[in-house]
Amino acid sequence: MTHLKTLTINDIRSFDPKPCYDPGRWLPEDWTGTALDILRVTDCPAEDRLWVVCHEGVIDDRTLRLFAVWCARQALALIDNPDPRRIAACDVAEQFANGHANRAELAAARDAARDAAWAAARDVAWDAAWAAARAAAWDAAWSAARAAAWAAARAAAWDAARDDQVISLIEMLESQS
Repeated sequence: MTHLKTLTINDIRSFDPKPCYDPGRWLPEDWTGTALDILRVTDCPAEDRLWVVCHEGVIDDRTLRLFAVWCARQALALIDNPDPRRIAACDVAEQFANGHANRAELAAARDAARDAAWAAARDVAWDAAWAAARAAAWDAAWSAARAAAWAAARAAAWDAARDDQVISLIEMLESQS
């Protein structure tokens, strides 16, 4: 069972929120609550709620690591044939969080996943260069319209992903209380 730290609005302000974010916009000045309470402030954007609860000490390290693994697995699910080193890194990070792997195993898995990421970045750069050359041949208006559609779709996908992250983190925290 995990005990959740109680925070005040001033504690949140001490995290030095981004210039446009004031927790007083979403919470009364006398507010106190836990990470679960913050995650349930549905009027506040999911990104801001996650920003608050992922600060050191708000949630225990084990839960933060398991949440990071969950997020990584969600991202890997979007990739056709993800590199097995990335999947292994998630497995080892989860084992480490649960006390079944040591720091050396975690470091080795991280290094292998980093190598996989560099290989993927090289492939993405090649694909981007090819796409740029191909797009140059297209009509500028068509390219702009397509870019706008992709940007809108990406923004909607990010919003949905953040909402899913909040729901998952709430479930993790509730299962520990």
